[in-house]
Amino acid sequence: MSAATRVGVLGGTFDPPHVGHLIVAQDVYERLGLDRLILVPAARPPHRTAALDAEERHALVRLAFGGDARFEVSGIELGREGPSWTVRTLERMRTELGDADLYLVIGVDQYRAFAEWREPDRIVRLARLAVMPRDGDLPEPDPRFPFEVVAVTRVDVSSTRVRDRLDAGLTVRYLVPETIRERLETSWNRRPADVPRGRNAGRGQRESEDRC
Repeated sequence: MSAATRVGVLGGTFDPPHVGHLIVAQDVYERLGLDRLILVPAARPPHRTAALDAEERHALVRLAFGGDARFEVSGIELGREGPSWTVRTLERMRTELGDADLYLVIGVDQYRAFAEWREPDRIVRLARLAVMPRDGDLPEPDPRFPFEVVAVTRVDVSSTRVRDRLDAGLTVRYLVPETIRERLETSWNRRPADVPRGRNAGRGQRESEDRC
């Protein structure tokens, strides 16, 4: 009997995607021994306001990860009304993926707040949790929500830093993949004036804290 396919799900706002996202995705793929890692840009993050609209963020993630067969970029949340609840995304993925071993990859701060997510008990029935520590920091395990540790490489790059440089008219070379840099730099200031910019986008929310 052949082993079940191992599939990881890594969600986020990707506002915009940067090189840190690529490094983390590769580490997750390798260290969990996945057959495929699905990246899911949140269409309507429940607890933050994105600077870029959902369709643009999805397009940028596809360009950033394009050509690498290990990764799939999903638009599963784009056509769904309401907030991008993780439980709804996993329900649909479970239906589509059948008996695959499904891993939901989240950050250490997300795990600490996991009990407050929409239907956390159902989430852990749909997928196993894989938690990425930060600087060796791991949360106290909750027996209701067991998890596997997946160590990843942390680089000092964030979407906030990228947005701040774009707001200042500075290049984001080396911070984002070259496949999206020109598009970002030429289109950034064409956004409507009422769209949050720089640190005002997602104020008060950690970069990884956009899934629930």
